[in-house]
Amino acid sequence: MKYEFQKITIIKLRKSSNKDVNDDLQWFSQSLGLFGERDKEKSCFRVFVELLKASRRNKELTSDELALKSNLSRATVIHHLNKLMESGLVISQDNMYSLRVNNLEYLVDELRKDVLRTLDDIHSMAEELDEELGLSKRSNKNNTLSD
Repeated sequence: MKYEFQKITIIKLRKSSNKDVNDDLQWFSQSLGLFGERDKEKSCFRVFVELLKASRRNKELTSDELALKSNLSRATVIHHLNKLMESGLVISQDNMYSLRVNNLEYLVDELRKDVLRTLDDIHSMAEELDEELGLSKRSNKNNTLSD
């Protein structure tokens, strides 16, 4: 059985009341899990921002170009590119990297579709498992399992 793997992280954060594009972009990125606790230099965010800038120019970038522009090692850039591709934010074609779509609104729309497809698959499996396990549908009141 072959599995396609995509890990979408969504973190609910309080949005800053400041109207600053950098703060908003950091909130957006942090909400998508681009900042890890170990990533003290926000290197994944820096790679994402460079891809965002390139998207404005309809340009794709190599990992070397991203390393140069973000002042990171190529190994670090590749690590983050893999994370961004795994989450469905970035695509790669012929060793060139770009955002999956050309703007952030469309990017969120695509992620929404991915999440809904995944939840539909999980729901279908839940129905099958309920059937196989003899779990009946019932109201939410007193939903406890007992032998």
